[in-house]
Amino acid sequence: MASAASPAPAPRLIGRYLLFSELAAGGMATVHFGRLSGPAGFSRTVAIKRLHPHLAKDPEFVTMFLDEARVAARIRHPNVVPTLDVVATDGEVFLVMEYVQGESLSKLLRAVRSMMTPADARVAATIMAGVLHGLHAAHEAVSEQGEPLGIVHRDVSPQNVLVGVDGVARVLDFGVAKAMGRLQTTREGQIKGKLAYMAPEQLHNHGVTRQTDVFAAAAVTWEALTGQRLFKGESEAAVVTAVLQRPIPPPSAVAPHVPLAVDRVVLRGLERDPARRYLTAREMAIDLERTSGVAPASEVGEWVEGLARDELLRRAARVAEIEASSSVKSSPAIAVVDMPTTVTASTQLPLEPASATDGAPREIRSDVSSIAVSPILSAEPRRQRGRMPLIAGLAAAGGLAVVVVALLVGRGGSSGVTAASVQAAAIAAPPETTAAPDPSSQPSAAATPEPAPQPEPAADSAQPATEAAPPVAVAKPRPTPAPSPTHRRAASPPHHAAAAASDCDPPFWIDDKGHKHYKPACLQ
Repeated sequence: MASAASPAPAPRLIGRYLLFSELAAGGMATVHFGRLSGPAGFSRTVAIKRLHPHLAKDPEFVTMFLDEARVAARIRHPNVVPTLDVVATDGEVFLVMEYVQGESLSKLLRAVRSMMTPADARVAATIMAGVLHGLHAAHEAVSEQGEPLGIVHRDVSPQNVLVGVDGVARVLDFGVAKAMGRLQTTREGQIKGKLAYMAPEQLHNHGVTRQTDVFAAAAVTWEALTGQRLFKGESEAAVVTAVLQRPIPPPSAVAPHVPLAVDRVVLRGLERDPARRYLTAREMAIDLERTSGVAPASEVGEWVEGLARDELLRRAARVAEIEASSSVKSSPAIAVVDMPTTVTASTQLPLEPASATDGAPREIRSDVSSIAVSPILSAEPRRQRGRMPLIAGLAAAGGLAVVVVALLVGRGGSSGVTAASVQAAAIAAPPETTAAPDPSSQPSAAATPEPAPQPEPAADSAQPATEAAPPVAVAKPRPTPAPSPTHRRAASPPHHAAAAASDCDPPFWIDDKGHKHYKPACLQ
């Protein structure tokens, strides 16, 4: 009975990235799944390249690693895997690259050899034409000042070509590239790259140019068309001899389905004399596309999926697992918004019974954020009996009913409160707490007809807002002349007010601060 799979190790946080399990391994570094956790909930799956621990302590390899990032950052082309970021932490350096769902050309060709059936010539030529276009972009890259960088990859091989399920081939790993301004330089007599794909001038250490990459790309093209390696031997010396001296057969001699016109393109790229090769990688790419025809991206993607289906499914499941787990752990942090009511500290009133909200802001929760909102502005509908104490209280506090009316009317008919019900509640408020009228806004006594005397309504005569309240007639106080500016406060009512019985309607007067004063003559 097979044992249960062990759980994946916890991710490591490096800078703003989470480092997950290993994706691939090479001679210098390993590539891991990664996840970017950015602000406002932005996230992205990436590939993170990490030097082997024993190489991370070697200054030369660390410098080479940084060189790769600097060089790749200057190359912008769809056929080159972009380097997104560099993170240095805990004595290590990490290269953050775009994650591509696909497989290396070396593993795809290995699957082709196991099936004993070479790839379709159009598919192979389309892949390699993309590689050549990417190499040309690297060769043409310039510095920030616009100066040519003179980049030469020096390690073009099937291991450094990634073919995505989107049908696009991408060049990667510029770790041993030659470029102007590199921090690390090759030691005298030291050869960089893989012997089976090196140009003769590279093996002789005569210096490399962009045509060195053209030779290597032509060797990979020969292998992709035939399904076999071009230069091979039992030892490194045998491989070097094959590159320098062994006759090079045309691809059609091994794979008869390859057109003869394609043979001529490949053999020109494999010329041992650089002067007879294509001058640029782009020139060879155009000839390859013209002679073989270009396969659509969908056809190339289907070819990749057919050869690496199991591995691609495994990676897709791992990516889905990483995205799900990291999205839960790093949910977006949204600032809590508090919208306070307009009631001041001296006039705060309970908005609802204490058992419901006890005056605290209510929270509306979702799976993304928790935002606090003011109870007055909450979208949750309330019953009318819960609103009337609030409205009456605000009216009694001295003019704040206008604020409530503006809020409620602005919310539309869903609240169930109308301007008429608010007016009825304001009328029902005790007159002792009514704000004093502004003398400047009162009409003169002569211009205002005196209303017929009517009894004042009881304080509890207000009808519930849920019922149709009859109109209530309220005796209006007779306006009094405004006091002169030099006598803003009157200690007693005017003397003549006690003499005439007709001045007892109403039997009181109101000063400029809103205080009611009963007339002594009217109390007898």
